[in-house]
Amino acid sequence: MRTVQDQRRAWWARPGLEVRSGRLTIAGRDAEKLARSHGTPLYVHDLERVAEQAQSLWDALEGSGLRGVVRLALKAQRDPDLLGFLRERTPFVGMDVCSPGEVDWALRHGWAAEEISFTGTNLSDGDLDRVLAADVHVNVDLLSQLERVGRMAPGRAVGIRVNPGIGATFEGGKETLYAGSRPTKFGILPGGLDEVLSIARRHRLVIDTVHYHSGYLYLSESIPVVEEAARRVREMTGTLIDAGCPITEVNTGGGLGVAFRPGDRPLDLAEWAAALARQLGPLGVAVGTEPGEYLVKEAAVHLAEAVSVEDRGGATFVGLDTGWNVVNEHFVYGIPFHPILCRAADAEPAGPVTVSGNINEGNDLFAENWPMPDVREGDIVAIPNVGSYNASMTSEHCLRPPARVVSFTDRT
Repeated sequence: MRTVQDQRRAWWARPGLEVRSGRLTIAGRDAEKLARSHGTPLYVHDLERVAEQAQSLWDALEGSGLRGVVRLALKAQRDPDLLGFLRERTPFVGMDVCSPGEVDWALRHGWAAEEISFTGTNLSDGDLDRVLAADVHVNVDLLSQLERVGRMAPGRAVGIRVNPGIGATFEGGKETLYAGSRPTKFGILPGGLDEVLSIARRHRLVIDTVHYHSGYLYLSESIPVVEEAARRVREMTGTLIDAGCPITEVNTGGGLGVAFRPGDRPLDLAEWAAALARQLGPLGVAVGTEPGEYLVKEAAVHLAEAVSVEDRGGATFVGLDTGWNVVNEHFVYGIPFHPILCRAADAEPAGPVTVSGNINEGNDLFAENWPMPDVREGDIVAIPNVGSYNASMTSEHCLRPPARVVSFTDRT
């Protein structure tokens, strides 16, 4: 019978992230050797994982009978090699962007304007000048912004981002910052649809897309909430269709999660797609999804060297040559990190440690009271599941440089 410690060690293992003879391997390569040869801190990308995740989304939508659209949330991951691989291996994947800079980046890295969906917030006239000139599809999330688009581009086809007043997260009943019972900065509420139609008529705007984003790293237990959000959006979409709007797509946004903690049950994509199909299928429109985490979170592992191991007041601190400026999802979003000792990835823990970084701030801690085998100075430590919202949010705090990146398109 497996012990609790065995379960803790094994939960993160998958094709492309495995233990061989006690050592951690990434895309079939020895993790410690990669760190020695490329230097640390280092992101290692298993690009095959991105293709696997993209294909699974597409298959789930198609299998449910929906006309599916899959896009990558560019804010989650913009590495050029990863994007090049995605463009070549999964040509059906479009781009979700949220700033003029991201529009330019997507165009520069191989996506045509018609493959790019823009959904931003609090846009200036300068922002809109650049986005509208690029001729990408624009979803507008505020009535005042819709009015501004109407003045600047009368007669244009646009989408609106709506707020269904409910959201799904990995934290169960906790509401998201995107949609819920309390006011948020995102989306037009049901009571605003009459004003949407009024603005559209005044400026001859064609409302062709309904967009909503109401999830954050949700897993299978949150699918009932996902379905309820889709039901509410179906009603809002029906109102627009009845008013003569030629809706061609309902874009469900992102938020789909992957297992990132011991005990997590992976998202059941068939069940997820079936829930969307029950609610949105009768509309006869395309159904889009544009996740970041689901597509790329599992595709990257961060490697760093232990440069200090020291007892401090009865607690063992393992200091790494990396910091929250380059791997910061834990600090921004509260997502737990689970460090792995690369040379002894399946060894029994010797005791709890606090894993800290090289930024001169007291909260630069990657994990506290985390069970690990004996760590020595010079060891390589891995942090898995960091392909999204980490490297893309790198800062120059303390003038620490960005981490290196190495990518693999195959598994040895």
